[in-house]
Amino acid sequence: MAKSIMVAYTLWATGGPLGLHHLYLGRDSHALLWMLTLGGFGFGWIREVIRIPAYVSEANQDAEKERRRPSIPPPVSPVRFAGQVCVGIYFGTVALIGLNSLSFFYLMVLPLCVGAGVHLVSNVGQQTSDLQKTLTTCLITSPIFYGSTLSPLPISLAASVTATQHRRFKANPGSTRNLGPRLYRLGLAWLAFSAPLGYCIFHNTTATLYYLSDCVAALLDMFWFLPWLRSAVEYILLMPYQILCVLTGGGHYEGAWGKVLEILLKEYSEREKEALQILSLGAEASLEEITRGYREQAKIWHPDHNPSKEAEEMFMKIHRAYEVLQRRHRPHQFK
Repeated sequence: MAKSIMVAYTLWATGGPLGLHHLYLGRDSHALLWMLTLGGFGFGWIREVIRIPAYVSEANQDAEKERRRPSIPPPVSPVRFAGQVCVGIYFGTVALIGLNSLSFFYLMVLPLCVGAGVHLVSNVGQQTSDLQKTLTTCLITSPIFYGSTLSPLPISLAASVTATQHRRFKANPGSTRNLGPRLYRLGLAWLAFSAPLGYCIFHNTTATLYYLSDCVAALLDMFWFLPWLRSAVEYILLMPYQILCVLTGGGHYEGAWGKVLEILLKEYSEREKEALQILSLGAEASLEEITRGYREQAKIWHPDHNPSKEAEEMFMKIHRAYEVLQRRHRPHQFK
């Protein structure tokens, strides 16, 4: 059945950031990419206003007959390459937030996540690349930057170069499967991406928010040499909070970042509640009370003063609990 440009534009306008128009056109990889990045972080969705006629034409040609692909590789696309790098970094950042407690994280988990993001972009449309070689590049590059929070960037760059070098046309770019199995596969892929991140956010809300705030701070610090640009970026990032102030009748002031974190950190996470129990503290404990409680418990359970078998294990729990609560009460990054 031939695809309609009007239907494609309607789906683009109503559910474009979720990839509905790509799902309609049989571009499942593109639809999944849009679901995970909300339309390529918004920029890709806007760019598609001039790309949809070409997408519809490709879908209709694939429906009529399977075209013979040339043996030469497709031309290099700077937009695709940039997308590979950005999505690779995005997948790596999500892994750093949700999966960094796993064993061999920097040797196995992180490079595989970055490689999956790069390959997803390289598999959009009529093109694809060699997944095995892309993942191998990630696994080779990752140990060089072991332990660095910036490691997703060089890993993604190396993987994107490899994917570009081994680009090729798909044998059959059209999707002939029924809609039900396609939605099932897309749902599983979306769940695999979002479940670890969702678990981390709900289980350890404070640590996640502080990690995100540190990332935002690092982003703003990149523009130190252009104060006006830094202010513009900060204004855009704070726009949801400013809208909230307008709707609630509040005022915007210089300590906006601190207020945002104060709102988001109002409730203790499960990990913090457990830490309070270990130190025998109440929910309203101040930083001074937390420090005092830590010192008292440490004196009781220090292995040098307590010969019991569980003393060492309990002392480590007390130390970890103190670190968790100290992270919550530390001075905010933004003033």
